[in-house]
Amino acid sequence: MLTPEHMGIAGQAAGLRRMRNTRPVKVLTVTGGKGGIGKTNISANLAVAMSMLGRRVMLLDADLGLANIDVLLGLQPSHSLADVVSGARRLEEVIVTGPAGIRVIPGASGLSDMAKLTPAQHAGIVHAFSELTEDLDALIVDTAAGLSEGVLRFCEAGNEVLVVVCDEPTSITDAYALIKVLSTERGVSRFRIITNMTHQGGDGRHLFEKLLRVTERFLQVTLDHAGSIPYDDRVWRAVQLQTPFVTSFPTSLAASALKKLALRADSWEEPRAARGNIEFFVERLIRAQQAREIAQA
Repeated sequence: MLTPEHMGIAGQAAGLRRMRNTRPVKVLTVTGGKGGIGKTNISANLAVAMSMLGRRVMLLDADLGLANIDVLLGLQPSHSLADVVSGARRLEEVIVTGPAGIRVIPGASGLSDMAKLTPAQHAGIVHAFSELTEDLDALIVDTAAGLSEGVLRFCEAGNEVLVVVCDEPTSITDAYALIKVLSTERGVSRFRIITNMTHQGGDGRHLFEKLLRVTERFLQVTLDHAGSIPYDDRVWRAVQLQTPFVTSFPTSLAASALKKLALRADSWEEPRAARGNIEFFVERLIRAQQAREIAQA
C-alpha cells in the first residue's frame, strides 16, 4: 500500500530536483548472476580508472550485508550505509575518499539485517541520495549477486546495466536468469556484458556470443560486449595488497583491458538532463517500489 511517508519521500526528491541546477550523471550498475566472478573488483577498478580520466566518480557498495569494497581498497571507514539506514548519520557523513580521489559509500559488512531491508528502509536509502550536493560525472553501483529485490531495484534505476560473466556454466546460466528477470519484469532492454577472467585473446568474444545466442532466441533485449578482462595473477596480488590493480600494476594485461573499458564507458551516450541526474535515479527507485506496492494492494 502507498503510504504518506513514501509520497513525502518522492515529493522531496522531486522538489530538490526542481530547485537545483542538476547536470547529467551516468549511473552504471555493475551486477552479475552469481558470486565469485570478480564483479566487485571490476566495479572498484572501473571507478578508479574513470577517475584517472579526470571524471568525478562516486562508488556505491550496494551489496547490502556482504559489503567489501572498503576492504578491497584498503579503506577504514568509521561509518557505513547501516548508519544511514538507522538514521544515525546522513549519507554525506559516511562517504570516504578512495584511490585516485574516488568518493566511496561503504556498505555494511556482516550485518544480516542489511540484507533484509524493508521497502521503507530501501526508500530511506535512495532518498538519502537526493540530499547529496557533490558534483559528479558518474555513479558506479556495485550490487550484490543474485536476484534479490535490492539488486533488481538498483539495476532498473541505472542508466547502464553492466553484467559480469565468466566462462563457467553457472555464471552463464545465472547471468541469463538475471537478464531475463530484468527484461521481462523490470523493463530493462539493454545490457553491457563484461567477460571476466578470460584465458585467450578470443575467449571473451566467444563467451559473449554464447550468452548472445540464447538471449536472441528467447528474449527481446540488446546485448553489447563492453569489454573482456583477461585472467591475470596480478589482479589477485592487488587484492592481497588491498589496492586497485589499475594503479598497483598499471602495465598488467588486466589493467590495460580495464582502462579500455573505462574509456568505452566514458564515451557511452550521456543521459539526458531530464533523466540523468542523481535525483532521477532516486525517483526511479521510489516510483518502481510504489508501483509494485499499488499492484499488490
